[in-house]
Amino acid sequence: MRKRLSLVVPVALLLAVAYGPSGRAAADPPEYGPMRRGSGCGSRRTRSGVHRKSVCGCSMLSMKRFVSLLAVAALLSGRALADTIPPGGQGEHLKVIGFSNLGGHYGAFKMALNHPANGRWYLYMGHSFDRGWSILDVTNPQDPTYVKFIPFDGPKEWITSQITVHDNLMITSLDRNRPAEGPDVIFWDISDPINPREISRWGHGATGAHRNSYPGGKYAYLATTYPGFRNKILVIMDVSDPAHPKEVGKWWQTGQKDGEPQSGPVPGFHGPANISPDGKMLTTGYMPEVVNLDITDPSQPKVIGRLQMTPPFASVRAQSLHTVLPFWDRQLLFVSSEASQERCTDNGMHFAGFVDNSNPAKPRLISIFPTPKPPADAPYKDFCDKGGRFGPHNTNQEIHNPAVQPPGDLMFITWFNAGLRVFDVSDARQPTEVGYFMPPERPEMPEQSGTHNSPINWSEEVAVDARGNIYLNDDKWGTFILQYTGKVPEKSARKISGK
Repeated sequence: MRKRLSLVVPVALLLAVAYGPSGRAAADPPEYGPMRRGSGCGSRRTRSGVHRKSVCGCSMLSMKRFVSLLAVAALLSGRALADTIPPGGQGEHLKVIGFSNLGGHYGAFKMALNHPANGRWYLYMGHSFDRGWSILDVTNPQDPTYVKFIPFDGPKEWITSQITVHDNLMITSLDRNRPAEGPDVIFWDISDPINPREISRWGHGATGAHRNSYPGGKYAYLATTYPGFRNKILVIMDVSDPAHPKEVGKWWQTGQKDGEPQSGPVPGFHGPANISPDGKMLTTGYMPEVVNLDITDPSQPKVIGRLQMTPPFASVRAQSLHTVLPFWDRQLLFVSSEASQERCTDNGMHFAGFVDNSNPAKPRLISIFPTPKPPADAPYKDFCDKGGRFGPHNTNQEIHNPAVQPPGDLMFITWFNAGLRVFDVSDARQPTEVGYFMPPERPEMPEQSGTHNSPINWSEEVAVDARGNIYLNDDKWGTFILQYTGKVPEKSARKISGK
């Protein structure tokens, strides 16, 4: 007990020196209150609770003194400091509460949450620049702990950015830009959540798999290449014995199978597939359409209904239909494309919108999300002029997983160079932007390689856990953890589907 007190007292004294008797950092303007770790270095929280753009310099002396003293305190207590939140972010109604630089493995991509029996919360991530997967313990979102990086043992040109999790099974993709022999996916046992154990590998080679889905139970749904077909197709796997996964069925668009006639761009499947709560319908984007499939017999999926999206919207291969997210309780589908070229130079307009799926045989588009606008003092008039890609990329998916927050009246959507955008979707016909966060740029960052490299920082992936914590991966820093501080729509304002 005496030894423990000898460590606690110096820590308390150091904090007292940093903050003074009032509990406020000496150099902080009293009208803003103390500097808050969650708002980023130098950012201020106004009395209304809105976190405005970074304003550095006003209290840097106090902050530097506090950080230095806290470092000494941490050494005395034997506890490691959390990673410092990068300064310079901009936002409104989103508060940064935590950050991890992922041990230097920035450029993390797809995320999958896990809340196992041990009571902790874990975030598993694929990577777009490094080859392998990261595990982040987010039990305390204000103090995330980087657990480990699991390196991939295969060719350095392969891509390990995609991941899906349910129960004790994790499936990771092995994607590539050029055809190569080898597996398409790896199956992992995560019953020990911080020590995944490889069970098996499966695939036919070519360009590998992309965004897969495992909603638990018997079947997994892959977006993968397959002999005799062009581009990726839907393959349904029986994974009840993941050591010996078995193909059950497959589905493709006309023109993908060798010998089939095709006019225009060859279709392709980006994934993921979404499975209805009763397990009988699969809903997804499959270029050039939104598709509803009857999977009552998974060996022979059958079309229920389709909605063509491209044309009129941009045709950018499988990314033309990047995301379809069902709101099962509202009979709605969120649908979006993915920008491919920088500075808005793709061959058509990119979009995010809602589709009324109350009649799965005849889905219909009912609204388009508003285009995000730059901050008033930005040095560019719109995000196309900023550089890098501009357009929607992803939203909170993996909704089959109980650790993930199901779709509600707020949507969090990554928008590449426009950061993370928040929309009130209580009225599906009139989605309204209500908040945003843009991570800071990092111009000194060494250039990477691959399709997701850019001198402009991009926000690519977002996940929201069942506690409401928001996880954002960007290309330059790591994982930001945020909370929404704006108004939450009232349930009474919700409009079911587009009717």
